[in-house]
Amino acid sequence: MNFEYGKRIKELREKENVSQKQLGKELGISRSSINQFEQQYDIIPIKRLNQIANYFNVSIDYLLGLTNIKNYKVNKHEINREISSQRLKEFRKKNNLTQNSLAQKLNISRSIIVYHENKRTIIGTPFLYELCKKYNISADYMLGIIDKPQELS
Repeated sequence: MNFEYGKRIKELREKENVSQKQLGKELGISRSSINQFEQQYDIIPIKRLNQIANYFNVSIDYLLGLTNIKNYKVNKHEINREISSQRLKEFRKKNNLTQNSLAQKLNISRSIIVYHENKRTIIGTPFLYELCKKYNISADYMLGIIDKPQELS
């Protein structure tokens, strides 16, 4: 996967003149975690990605490298698991996809989709990224952060 969040987090942090230690303190995580995210040694969890997006007032779409638009005019600050689950179901049905067929297209286990659609887990970063990249849909929309679907550019 060709994530861009590491590079973008570092650019935003340096532009705002914030150290890894300061950012970690603000988010309640270690400096080494920030470094691992910037170096992309670890895949950043969606909840942390959302915290960083809120801190720098940018969209998750921007952090993931899905768009160069830094922020949407109207957005919420929290991921809504219920809305996100519903939007995934609606997306599948609109595109005439079964859970199995979507799982195959994204090269993931069907159980990942089932767990998310049943609100048992929040969507994972790799799954969200692949879904948004492949189908040109907004991660912020899929997570319930914005209300209207956005064209990714």
